[in-house]
Amino acid sequence: MKSVLLSLLVIGSILLTPAPCASIAHGQGQLVRYEDNRMSMGCAYTIVAYDDDAERLPRIVSAAFDEVDRIDRLMSHYKPDSPLSRLNREGAKGPVKVEPELFDFIEECLRYSRESEGAFDITVGPLMKAWGFFRGEGRVPGATEISELRNRVGYKHIISNANERTIEFDRPGVELDLGGIAKGYAVDRVVNLLRQHKIVAALVSAGGSTLYGLGAPPGSKGWEVKIQNPVDANKIALTVSLKNQSLSVSGGGEKFFEIEGVRYSHIMDPHTGRPVQNMLSVTVLTESGTVGDALDNIFYVQGVERSREFLKRLPPTEVFFFLPEAREKWKMIRLKN
Repeated sequence: MKSVLLSLLVIGSILLTPAPCASIAHGQGQLVRYEDNRMSMGCAYTIVAYDDDAERLPRIVSAAFDEVDRIDRLMSHYKPDSPLSRLNREGAKGPVKVEPELFDFIEECLRYSRESEGAFDITVGPLMKAWGFFRGEGRVPGATEISELRNRVGYKHIISNANERTIEFDRPGVELDLGGIAKGYAVDRVVNLLRQHKIVAALVSAGGSTLYGLGAPPGSKGWEVKIQNPVDANKIALTVSLKNQSLSVSGGGEKFFEIEGVRYSHIMDPHTGRPVQNMLSVTVLTESGTVGDALDNIFYVQGVERSREFLKRLPPTEVFFFLPEAREKWKMIRLKN
């Protein structure tokens, strides 16, 4: 279904400023702007694309959404018949043969875990459930419960065999949740499809938390993206321009609850088994949605000082930390390698 065109399109914590829907002169021809969206992977995927062929644009964008749906069927831990759900059910019983694409993706996730010393971890699902984030109830588990859960949380509980393409868990209760990174992977797959069809320019958004700007819209140097103020959604904290670059946001304001004056966000520190404190949000600009989705979580958990060193090992990356200050104020720290 086409979205309603507004002068300002609001998507999650990110604001997009779209151009009017019209044919636009470009080089020797006319570019047509097309926009559509579809619910998938638990969020609204939006694609805004420019091309000189008005007839083929809807078909290509529809195929792109079909690709997102395919990835959801492969990697969802909510769908009981997905390959990931089957792995979660059977992984503690012995080696499970995993489809090549899913196996390679899990291997990539494990690499991020090793390189970040566990700041990024796809096994935190049991902690998320214990803190009430899956059902939205919000609760603070006791120290004994957290200690027990930490015994089955950690990427080192995942045993992979590259030759056999099998994965198993070293104890019962371990499970994988790819929700924090699969959306970025889906964005990358969509961008690859658009490139294959030689789409002139496009902006791909996964719920506003992961975006990729392919090329630039007519008359612009890039896709203008506005990041909302972390404490006042009616204000803008930062404006960036994307051209062949991704933007990923990890924010404590997306899912949180408060008990006795303490706010608990949904972003877990796997080392402590508790939500990360003293961080409002992290915005990452880098080469792909997959990388960005891993890094925004890593930087959120590591904090500013530990991230300085980690950033030196990465391809060109820019990160913005939004930190709380007294009386509902905030400050921003920018790091770039």
